[in-house]
Amino acid sequence: MKKNIALVAGGYSGEYVISIKTAVTIENNIDSEQYNVYKIILDKHHWKHSTPDGQDIEVDRKDFSLTIDGTKITFDAVFIAVHGTPGEDGKLQGYLEMLDIPFTSCGAIVSGLTFNKIFCNRVVAQSGLVHVSTSLHVVQSRPLSIDEMMQQISLPVFVKPAEGGSSLATTKVKTIDELQPALDAVYAMEPQAMIEEFVKGREFSIGVYRTNGVLTALPLTEIISSKEFFDYEAKYTPGVSHEVTPAEVETSVAALIADTARKIYDLLNCKGICRVDFILEEHSGNLFFLEINTIPGQSENSIVPQQVRAAGMTLPDFYGSLIEETLSKKRG
Repeated sequence: MKKNIALVAGGYSGEYVISIKTAVTIENNIDSEQYNVYKIILDKHHWKHSTPDGQDIEVDRKDFSLTIDGTKITFDAVFIAVHGTPGEDGKLQGYLEMLDIPFTSCGAIVSGLTFNKIFCNRVVAQSGLVHVSTSLHVVQSRPLSIDEMMQQISLPVFVKPAEGGSSLATTKVKTIDELQPALDAVYAMEPQAMIEEFVKGREFSIGVYRTNGVLTALPLTEIISSKEFFDYEAKYTPGVSHEVTPAEVETSVAALIADTARKIYDLLNCKGICRVDFILEEHSGNLFFLEINTIPGQSENSIVPQQVRAAGMTLPDFYGSLIEETLSKKRG
């Protein structure tokens, strides 16, 4: 009997559009012979599924079900494709955990931790697994003076939302005069900012997932941006960045990054497909952790689909393995 899978996309953040593109790729590559897939789009007003005949069906949030033409549909598992809140920050995960519905991503506590870059960086730094750049947590309601900030960090720095993704409102700051406008750009989105010292080097990204008890790192990608850093435009505008998969690096470097990514995945108790980003510092060769994405972009040309294909897998097989892993935990 085919399992019912809810594919949840959209969300309440500036990453809504990217999430919709992610869901298109996933929906197109889930085997319809094995699963009944119901795409559910979230926004601040509605959680709804649109049927092929044009009906908009609102989710019953008491039990996360749909009723279509008098038939109630419940779900065996949820494939979360929401970037940002409420799908990447633990809110949706907590709701599903209370309903005892399995899902493909990290649990609520892990998602909440990893979503906040400052808190996640502190845990990773304390592990000693990898270098982490010096950073400062600044909260809008408890402002620091520019002098107080400059006593703790050194320019150049990146100023970014502590809980935002897709490099939205992220600014590279080279002079003191640029610092406050960069913070103001963050505060227009959210009340917490991360100020992180710049590390010059090569940027790499790698997907990691576990199925059948085996923790796998996908082939490594190097990100080469024509801009100063991998910002929103570089991520989503064709031709602005060049992504090389598999990365053209020494075998020892690729092995180090893959091994470190797997250890960070286990350190943080992750689940599902996560993408870990690093910088290999230019002058020292030291590896620096940038961030972990617990619901990475999956549009057709995104990094994870590139890596899946480079590993010799098809996307239907890959997504099927993630769903089966989720279903097996429910059965267990």
